[in-house]
Amino acid sequence: MIAVLRRSVDTDTIKWAASLVQIMGYGATAMGATPANLYFFLVGILGWFVVGWRWNDRAIMLIHIVALAAMMVGLAAGA
Repeated sequence: MIAVLRRSVDTDTIKWAASLVQIMGYGATAMGATPANLYFFLVGILGWFVVGWRWNDRAIMLIHIVALAAMMVGLAAGA
């Protein structure tokens, strides 16, 4: 059962969607499209956190919580 959950079609879909949205965030950043880039990154970070949770992979969850925290600190500092 766990193996099915770890590599389910739903999880793969979330993984690829989150990756594409994060790439869109990088593109938006390169074009100076703020705050749109932050929205893309937020969706991507949350998507990857869900993937980490579904895979029971704490390293994936940790890196994306840290990325979210860094993004929030950056937003607060810029305000």
